[in-house]
Amino acid sequence: MTRWAGSCDPEVPVAQGETVLEITDTDRIRIITLNRPDALNAFNEALYDATTDALIDAAADNSVAVVIITGTGRSFSAGTDVVEMAMRNTGGIENGRHGFPGLVDHLVDFPKPLFCAVNGMALGIGATMLALSDLVFMSTEARIRCPFTALAVAPEAASSYTFPAMIGRHNATWALMSSEWLSAQECLEMGITWKVCEPEQLMEETMKHARVLASKSISSLVESKKTITAAIKPQIDAARERENAAFAYLMGRPANIEALTALAERRQPDFAAIDLADS
Repeated sequence: MTRWAGSCDPEVPVAQGETVLEITDTDRIRIITLNRPDALNAFNEALYDATTDALIDAAADNSVAVVIITGTGRSFSAGTDVVEMAMRNTGGIENGRHGFPGLVDHLVDFPKPLFCAVNGMALGIGATMLALSDLVFMSTEARIRCPFTALAVAPEAASSYTFPAMIGRHNATWALMSSEWLSAQECLEMGITWKVCEPEQLMEETMKHARVLASKSISSLVESKKTITAAIKPQIDAARERENAAFAYLMGRPANIEALTALAERRQPDFAAIDLADS
């Protein structure tokens, strides 16, 4: 059953071309599909708000036991929309109702099993949200990148805690500080993903495991997840505070402006010159 997307109110239809999510229910499983394929499913404020609303709705819906997040087209998510990020430096963008912080809040606190089916590239929040989900499935053609140092900013979404906890400090250091791509096989070896599947089998494999959990009592799933995640919540909260402080310090500084300018001009940033001038 396909539901209204882009609004938590099913009585409010979304205008043509504005549907940034596709939401489908089957067998007590809700599939949330990020649907900005022309932008590689990058999160603008509208998509942040719509995805957060979808998580709030799924958490409260007693007919939903498991949620799967995936993407349309060749991308899972290209992270935060860099066009909006650049415009934010000039004050040209209004914050959404939830925005990036609200989405992370609800990913952290989502009470039911949350799967990610990574169908293609995953950058930034598209990659860091994987460590806030419960099970990750990746296509063999998928890859992830945490481009924080390439943008002259710091890690986000508690990844400075979740990545070392999940994959070890050495792997986390490379993933979070190199800004290099990691293949699906590398993600499997590191522990970022649980299963790697051929592209045509990704949703079938994800659904197979989702159905196992969806056959269980929702209250049992919720209480079980609570016992698994309760011990790490304080560390996640503390990591987010540190990351927010680092991001506030770095955003809009010369290196960040150089990174965004270089991105727009399709060239490599010259951080050496910036660092000398900023010292």
